[in-house]
Amino acid sequence: MSTSDTHDHTPASTSAGTTPLNPPVNSPAAAPDAVDAVVDAWRRERPDLDLTAIAVVGRLGRVNLLLGPAQEQVFTEFSLQRGEFDVLAALRRSGAPYALSPSQLSDLLMLSRAGMTNRLDRLESAGMIERTLDSADRRSFQIRLTDQGYATVDAAMTQHTANVTTLLADLTPRELTSLDTLARKLLHHLTDPVR
Repeated sequence: MSTSDTHDHTPASTSAGTTPLNPPVNSPAAAPDAVDAVVDAWRRERPDLDLTAIAVVGRLGRVNLLLGPAQEQVFTEFSLQRGEFDVLAALRRSGAPYALSPSQLSDLLMLSRAGMTNRLDRLESAGMIERTLDSADRRSFQIRLTDQGYATVDAAMTQHTANVTTLLADLTPRELTSLDTLARKLLHHLTDPVR
């Protein structure tokens, strides 16, 4: 199949602000955005390219850039960095006794051992975690939430959930479900080693 054949079957419009789903004219989704300007410029310069995926990835990138700082505000209120919250959250959701080995934490958070050590040092200094010898293996130790860490991560998680819910409040329940399904599908595709 040629490039022109592929482009002919693409439902994307070349007009700014129009998506393949053709949202209503008065919908925020129909309003032109910064990505439209970029895509329209490339369509003018390279009309031979199907830029549908470029538009999607561009918007995903901008969403990520905006969501990051909006979430960080909550963690800052609890004197936490995002990475430190992630450690506390991993321990909290592991269930009682809220303890994991450093290697388990590194695997869960996809972080190097050195990066994990830095986070653990800061959290231990803040009284959020403690290092304890592993009763099953005296040569290793576990990371356990302290009472202070437990209370902090529970309060932060409550506020984080409310904050993220507010950030996505413009989407209907059906749209949220669709977005989650599509994001799940994309994640599976990107993390599947056999492509």
